[in-house]
Amino acid sequence: MEQLSYIVLIGIVATGLTDAWAAVRQRLLGTRPPNYGLVGRWIAHLARGRFRHDAIAASPAVRGETMIGWAAHYLIGIGFAALLPVIAGRNWLARPTLLPALLLGIATVLAPFLLMQPGMGAGIAASRTPRPGTARLQSLVNHAVFGFGLFAGAEAATKLPGWS
Repeated sequence: MEQLSYIVLIGIVATGLTDAWAAVRQRLLGTRPPNYGLVGRWIAHLARGRFRHDAIAASPAVRGETMIGWAAHYLIGIGFAALLPVIAGRNWLARPTLLPALLLGIATVLAPFLLMQPGMGAGIAASRTPRPGTARLQSLVNHAVFGFGLFAGAEAATKLPGWS
């Protein structure tokens, strides 16, 4: 159970760092922040049996979609964090290293490329967006930041009282 607490912490730290990176990107580069309300809309429509939309922004709004999207964002981050000890071994939590976290972070870009973006109407790997190359690069960098956040969260967890 204690290990689960650390995984939750690692996932929250990694996801939070990704959100901080989005805020920095917005401020320095003028990029738009992610709209997790649209993610929530997509997830709510999934629950109603609809996976694919031509454009999720044009689909009917769903009550609570922003909260659903933000909750999913963090729960997915925690879920990805739970993969680290499975992939890198349980000892990784006690002695985290950057490479497995970074590689997992980068690999997680497959989820939006192959599931979310096609389902939300953006096509596989953002192929139906106005600037697919830019969208892909942004996604890849965001997920690399998430990977670094997995490592940073694990490092922080090892400093907590009671960590063994």
